[in-house]
Amino acid sequence: MSSQWVKYAINEINADFQRSAETHLIRFSLPAFPGIWFYLKDESTHPTGSLKHRLARSLFLYGLSNGWIKQGMPIIEASSGSTAVSEAYFARLLGLPFIAVMPASTARRKSEQINFYGGECHFVQDPCAIYEESERLARDLNGHFMDQFTYAERATDWRGNNNIADSIFRQMASEPFPVPNTIVMGAGTGGTSATIGRYLRYQGHDTRLLVVDPDNSVFHEYWHTRNADLRSNRGSGIEGIGRPRVEPSFIPDVIDEIMRVPDAASAAAMQFLAQLLGRKVGASTGTNFWGALQVAQRMRQQKQQGAIVTLLCDSGERYLDTWYDPQWVAQRVGDITPWLNQLQAE
Repeated sequence: MSSQWVKYAINEINADFQRSAETHLIRFSLPAFPGIWFYLKDESTHPTGSLKHRLARSLFLYGLSNGWIKQGMPIIEASSGSTAVSEAYFARLLGLPFIAVMPASTARRKSEQINFYGGECHFVQDPCAIYEESERLARDLNGHFMDQFTYAERATDWRGNNNIADSIFRQMASEPFPVPNTIVMGAGTGGTSATIGRYLRYQGHDTRLLVVDPDNSVFHEYWHTRNADLRSNRGSGIEGIGRPRVEPSFIPDVIDEIMRVPDAASAAAMQFLAQLLGRKVGASTGTNFWGALQVAQRMRQQKQQGAIVTLLCDSGERYLDTWYDPQWVAQRVGDITPWLNQLQAE
């Protein structure tokens, strides 16, 4: 009976994948950067509205194939929101209970979405406590702790098989510059940057991988020092990227460059890009876009042409009471006007 249920569960996830269209690749240019094309891989069009839909699918398939997830078993995850939303969706698909262990500061809209998919939110005050609390709940409930921060880099087939890097290059095939100059990626678990970095090397592409890291995250310092004991006394303010500790899934040697991005710069780039697109994007997309603009400035200085690809991670509709609330932004990151003026002067 157990093997039959696992077969059924894997088929359900694969069928859901077949029902999901490929995410769009949005192209645009800016007058200040002639000969340079910007591309946004729009991950907000997934059924659960973010890049983490891919990760959640991979983690469930990985857990099922390893025999870790069984019929009726509670699923527990440590998450700042988006991964938990997507995992709640797949847990409901398979009829499994789901509990998300989340920092209390997580955007309310995300917890509402987890509840919508039948999941439960378990909040902790200290963002660094989500790991231990998840492990405790899994023990107490005889459940499975998904542990995205450990398994993200190994649950996805980085060689191809329609991973995000493979998808980007297939969609770029007919573009003016089919091989991008740079792919810009924020890191949360580190799983996506590991997948992209490995894929670039495996396929022999000359594309560089730039990881952008927000304030209060240790990845930037870790990339330079390789000190795995680094800790931050507070979590990243940009949900979905940045971590207060070095995560097992963050693979530094596949990354060509890492760049620190102040939260105020992320907020300004988020607003600038939202105006450009005519739709709201999340703060992590702002971090990505800030990094893409820095790459474009370098290319302009060196008289280079080419393509820069980054991700539209999720919709800004999730952040109406946070990153799109001027008073909230002013209290959290200060005055972003100088950063906006810098962007608008380009």
